[in-house]
Amino acid sequence: MYTVDLHAHTRFFHGYRELGDRFDPFGVRLLAGMTGWRGLDGVATTNHDYYTPFAPPTSIELIPGIEITTDRGHVLVVGPDPPAETEPGALSPADAVELAHDRDCAAIVAHPFRNSSVRELEDISFDAIEVNGKHPRSRPLVEQLADDRNLPLVGGSDAHYPFEVGRAYTVIEADQLTPEAVVAAIRDGRVHARVCRTGFDRLLRRGYRKIHRRKEVLDTLEEPTPGVGSPPDEN
Repeated sequence: MYTVDLHAHTRFFHGYRELGDRFDPFGVRLLAGMTGWRGLDGVATTNHDYYTPFAPPTSIELIPGIEITTDRGHVLVVGPDPPAETEPGALSPADAVELAHDRDCAAIVAHPFRNSSVRELEDISFDAIEVNGKHPRSRPLVEQLADDRNLPLVGGSDAHYPFEVGRAYTVIEADQLTPEAVVAAIRDGRVHARVCRTGFDRLLRRGYRKIHRRKEVLDTLEEPTPGVGSPPDEN
């Protein structure tokens, strides 16, 4: 049994690719340190539209991944051989899933109720749906979506800052923690999403709710249409 945050980023800013590439080795060390402090066994590095292999730290397992910006929203691809780079908005969700499966990776619907209409697509062979650490109050909606699609739930913090790691994570039933074992466990349904509810996490979520209100990205169940924010091709 292992615990892994399946959605984390090595940098807190978008763009500035050259600067980001220089920052990433430092960022991954910070991620690894916080992952260990949280008591987790591993973390997936799922940067936006690129994957960089990092030297594994001694304390935790790094799972390769990428967060693909499709024309309908974000898809997480985790496993032994994620694509090195994708063009934001160029792929459809079906294209992203096909790419993931061709490379022996799992394809996961990321934050299905934020800036995404990927959840509306029923004929795509996703492997799991994410409970996102930035807005866990949407979990009942995510659970219903997963039940309707007969897919397992995984958890990821969506951390861009190291202190966000582990707000949500995945319990993985496996004999070893390797990228291949993670993919197999997801596809077999041997995964469970967990949300941390420490005092620190509650304080952090209150802060993010204020940020999301300013951005008009709500994670409550009070709105008649819970999916708030526009996916990439609908801005």
